[in-house]
Amino acid sequence: MEADDRAVRYTDTVLVDDHQALHRGDVLLHADGRWSPSRGDEDVLETIDGRNRLVTRSMQNWHTHLAMQLNARDFSDGYPLDRWLEEAIFPTESRLTPDFVRTGTQAAAAELLRNGTTFAADMYFFPEVTGEVLNEAGMRGLVGGPISDRALPSHDNADDALRDLEGLLSTNDNANRVQYAIAAHSVYLCSDETLQRAVEVGERHAARIHIHVSETRKEVADCHARTGRYPVEHLDHLGVLKPGTVLAHASWVKKREIRMMADAEVTAVHCPSSNMKLACGGTLSMPPYIDAGVDVRLGTDGAASSGSGLNLLAEARLASLVQRHDHWDATLMTASDAFAMATKGSRDWVTWNLDDIRMHPRGRSDNRHLANLIYNGTECLDVWVDGQPLRRDGVSLSIDERAVGQALDEAVRSYYDGVE
Repeated sequence: MEADDRAVRYTDTVLVDDHQALHRGDVLLHADGRWSPSRGDEDVLETIDGRNRLVTRSMQNWHTHLAMQLNARDFSDGYPLDRWLEEAIFPTESRLTPDFVRTGTQAAAAELLRNGTTFAADMYFFPEVTGEVLNEAGMRGLVGGPISDRALPSHDNADDALRDLEGLLSTNDNANRVQYAIAAHSVYLCSDETLQRAVEVGERHAARIHIHVSETRKEVADCHARTGRYPVEHLDHLGVLKPGTVLAHASWVKKREIRMMADAEVTAVHCPSSNMKLACGGTLSMPPYIDAGVDVRLGTDGAASSGSGLNLLAEARLASLVQRHDHWDATLMTASDAFAMATKGSRDWVTWNLDDIRMHPRGRSDNRHLANLIYNGTECLDVWVDGQPLRRDGVSLSIDERAVGQALDEAVRSYYDGVE
């Protein structure tokens, strides 16, 4: 092993690999994301007692509005989506500043790490601030700059937003942990012309588009009435569907649209807690997505709309339960399936506390670990990204949680100071 490999050794531990197979004994976690069995004589950065730890890939949160940590989890609780947006979210976001976004994103990053998540696909205002915070925390991200024709506090119009965003998109490099994307809000907040310009900019910079789609029946009905096409069909017509496009929610869709997603090689994001909290009347239905071969990931949405905060383990549990409930099929979305969806594509490692009572009983040959993790949860002890420890023994190293919590409280107080 090369000296610069920066591997760490966990002894007498259990590791879950990318195929959900269990491996027991001494293991090495390499800086490049690989793992290998340890002989015990390698030159490593650190040797860690792994007897009370379960080693897995980190969680990946594929639809977030990170700085929404500024808005309490009971914010506008009880509002349907249209009122939630028009009466609560948009007026509140009109007062956003880069400093507010920085504080909200720092709080979000702290919560992600505490819950074993190292990647977020975000869409929120002042994306350059979000990217800076994620980089400072040592995390990964696909940070989308919002584009819409109204409710855009950071710019006067969509064209201005796109022009500014091009500067960030030009910095994209595969070697960077944080990449930038175009976050076109939706077919109801973006005109056809705006979406087409977003496609042009994306093609010019080989950048991805992240967009809400078919979240509610009203959105679907309105789009069809205006264009004669359903939202996914309309996005395909406009050239938005292409490899790498991220479609958040994708709940109210026809099988033909799902096949279009598969053909275009997009990523659909299942956000069950948000859909349920806002009573959208339905969540992404996994069986036809599986049949079509669509790449489906998990997302929590923002703190104000999510029923699970930024806890992707809780989201995975809910995803498993809602699929079985909606389809009357107890074989759908097993714990292993939910875990695979939550960690798909991760190159990073986390460890979970096996001493937690919620992880007992361990079962014969540790066969209950994944079920306990998904359905009960436990504490995230360690987080490793590119060989760097972002969290050790239950304490985050790259973010001061206490300081961030205090800053968030102060930001919220000042944010609403003088507001009726």
